[in-house]
Amino acid sequence: MMPQTIFLQFCRINQGTKTQKRSMRILKSRNLLFILIIIGVFASCKKKDNFNTSTDVKLSFSTDNMLFDTVFSTIGSTTKYFVVKNTDSKKIKISSISLATGNASNFRMNIDGTPAVSLNDVEIAGNDSIYIFVKVTVDPQNSNSPMVVKDSIIFQINGNEQDVKLTAWGQDAHYIVADKVYGSSLKYKIVAGENENITWPNDKPYLIYGYAVVDSTATLNIDAGARIHFYNASGMWIYKGGNIKVNGTMADPVTFQGSRLDADYKELPGQWDRIWINEGSKDNVFNYAIIKNGFIGIQAETMQQSMGNQLTLTNTIIENMSGMGVFTKFYKIQAGNCVIGNCGVYAVCLTTGGDYDFRHCSIGNNWSYSTRNTPSLVIANYYDDYYSGVTYTGDLDKAYFGNCIVWGMQSEEVLPDSLAGAGLFNYKFENCILKTELSLTDPAHFVNCHVNDPLFKDASNNDYRLSPGSYAIDIGTMSVINTSTLSLITDILGNNRAVNPPPDLGAYDYVP
Repeated sequence: MMPQTIFLQFCRINQGTKTQKRSMRILKSRNLLFILIIIGVFASCKKKDNFNTSTDVKLSFSTDNMLFDTVFSTIGSTTKYFVVKNTDSKKIKISSISLATGNASNFRMNIDGTPAVSLNDVEIAGNDSIYIFVKVTVDPQNSNSPMVVKDSIIFQINGNEQDVKLTAWGQDAHYIVADKVYGSSLKYKIVAGENENITWPNDKPYLIYGYAVVDSTATLNIDAGARIHFYNASGMWIYKGGNIKVNGTMADPVTFQGSRLDADYKELPGQWDRIWINEGSKDNVFNYAIIKNGFIGIQAETMQQSMGNQLTLTNTIIENMSGMGVFTKFYKIQAGNCVIGNCGVYAVCLTTGGDYDFRHCSIGNNWSYSTRNTPSLVIANYYDDYYSGVTYTGDLDKAYFGNCIVWGMQSEEVLPDSLAGAGLFNYKFENCILKTELSLTDPAHFVNCHVNDPLFKDASNNDYRLSPGSYAIDIGTMSVINTSTLSLITDILGNNRAVNPPPDLGAYDYVP
């Protein structure tokens, strides 16, 4: 009789004689003994863990040397991981996984979901694997030079020892942390106060949290080779009446980018906000600057009235902006030997009129992070403010483009956009290659312009040098160079355009 049948019969008996009750107790005891025997049989039949305990067992790693690019002191790195695999068909048990320097380590690890400095008896099934996640924080050393931080993760298995080496480059920085609030949310710190003339030397990087503000009548000079890094949503604000001078060189450009330097972030747009420049009595100058991986590269905006100044951009690269490379509202810009590319909305957007002069500039847009339905270049004598619903207008006194290239993946990359009755609307392209469906026969706006592919060397990777056979080779004119107040006789790489005239279009002269 099976135990469950006996149990049912037992449950049906509610009352009975003493003999019956005694029989019931005996029966119950026998049933319990029977159940225990059955459990024992099942337990004895359960398959025992069959670990491979051989000393020949070796773990397989997806990497044996994990490298972290430059990490700012006190700022944690991005998290990386590697895979530990059991290549044997039998289960293995790792006696211990531990950081070699223990709690003193700059590194932290997570073993398949368990944060630990050390973890014992980690099992991996046959032909299976686990993940180990690692990040690092570098302690400040009060040093201008980069430092190297090292450690290793040690694995003990069947009497054997293996390890994965960990290496990180660390760097101290000048930390600029917001201590004031403008309006309801814009956090900032004044880095150059009224009437101050401040210089940022190239000793160690500058890491900005919030907005770094140059106040009215103040000047901020940035030396060649300086590295400016912005934390998420941070930026720089040159307030009305303020002034900035970026003094990079070809050998030592000044860089503006995000605070993460790991490989996954090196070319990632949208990591910080913008450089915002208002009107002032002096020219704002960027020479040999690299501005990348933000939302807007430079926003030049007249807040109240023009004060006679202009923004001068020379030998400057603005790229990988999730919004716009250059965005203006009634401003004056002179640009030469500049590269503006890979922007999610517009590469150059000139609104509310103004005065603009672009020569030997390469504007290229192969944005691939999302769908872009907007042209690379917009010229307008008005601006619709989305938040207030107000339309602002201004005279476009001049928008001149000479020996330039405007190219991208859209069928239309050039948009002259005039609002009727808004004001003057004067623009002209001379000796340019344009990706456009506009008619180029109107001499008031287009002189010797072409729609042929410039054959950039690798636009998808922001390489806007010219390839052999490019239509942009030898179709520029020296008059565009000679009539400029900028020095454009050499290209952005220092190649002399006068050696083998006529010059090529764009910021790069072709060199075989």
